[in-house]
Amino acid sequence: MSQSVLQETDKLIELILELKKQRNAVILVHNYQRPEMFKIADYIGDSLGLSIKAAETDADVILFCGVKFMAETAKVLSPKKTVLLPNLDAGCSLADMATVERLQEAKRKHPDAAVVSYVNTTADVKAISDICCTSANAVEVVNSLKEKKVIFLPDRNLGRYVQQHTDKEIILWDGYCFVHDKLDADTLMEFKQKYPDAKVIAHPECKDELLKISDHICGTGGMAKFAKLDGSKNFIVVTECGMTDKLRQDVPDKNFLSFCNICPYMKSTTLPLVVKSLVQNTNEIKLPEHIISNARKAIDKMLAISKNAA
Repeated sequence: MSQSVLQETDKLIELILELKKQRNAVILVHNYQRPEMFKIADYIGDSLGLSIKAAETDADVILFCGVKFMAETAKVLSPKKTVLLPNLDAGCSLADMATVERLQEAKRKHPDAAVVSYVNTTADVKAISDICCTSANAVEVVNSLKEKKVIFLPDRNLGRYVQQHTDKEIILWDGYCFVHDKLDADTLMEFKQKYPDAKVIAHPECKDELLKISDHICGTGGMAKFAKLDGSKNFIVVTECGMTDKLRQDVPDKNFLSFCNICPYMKSTTLPLVVKSLVQNTNEIKLPEHIISNARKAIDKMLAISKNAA
């Protein structure tokens, strides 16, 4: 960055921090965001963890630097707070692959199956699901259910990963994260040959062929923890590139090699858009009360399982 750009960035950060105080706002920044967004964050992490953190604060406003389904989850967990999304065009192609109409059709086709919705779904879809899950607890959630059949949506790669760790019949949804799905095993093998001492950390949204040649499989929340505890110095990170930026900050004494793709939705949030949202209250997330209530039930069931296992 040029000196003038750096100065402008610093001015915007200073303005945002002042606006945050004025509005009694909490700013949530997902791991995949641009590096400069980390400087305005109260909390940085995965989508559900951030929403839980925000619900525990006394903030009046939640500003979510992420994508739309994440802001919806924040609204579900904090219905009385104002929830803002700086860029309303920050969607998620994976979440969009699961619609209420398609899920209702699947439920009619498989009436004896439980519905497990990944947190990467809209609030409308969560509201007609039995329970939610994250990439970290998907196996635990599925194995906790009494039903023998499970409609698992929307990520087919995560669903295949779960199927390998359960005796239940997983009915896969034909959805995927295009950022993870287009990562290929041949390129990963080239990286492994170039850096033979490096451990591979992969997100379970990747294809099975990549997961089979990875050393550790986990969601974004577990990547820094693994890197800190593992004795290796070098890690090949198989997920969205923003996570590599975050890992370099969190674990500065280790090296993280970028085997990743960029998510344009995640990178579409900018500091000027944050300023506009805080000043003008743009892109407030609003949900019908019945959607909030029913989606909250699916999330709470998941949280209860994790709590009981702790």
